[in-house]
Amino acid sequence: MTINLQRGQFLRVVDGAGSTVTAHGGAVWITEENSARDVVLGEGRSMRLRRSGVALVEAFSDASISLS
Repeated sequence: MTINLQRGQFLRVVDGAGSTVTAHGGAVWITEENSARDVVLGEGRSMRLRRSGVALVEAFSDASISLS
C-alpha cells in the first residue's frame, strides 16, 4: 500500500521494529524513539525500522512511501 504525504505531514508508526519504509517519491525524514540516529530517505531508498516504540516519518517535500 502506498501512503502519500504532503510536505510537513508526518506518519506515526507504533511498534514498527522490523518494518521497512521505502520512499517512492520525494524525501522523508525518519526518527525512532530512543535512537540518536535520524535518517533522510530520498526517492528509491529504504530503511528498516530497528526500535520498538514510536517512529516518525515526516515529508520534507510531497512524498510517496510504503511501509512493509
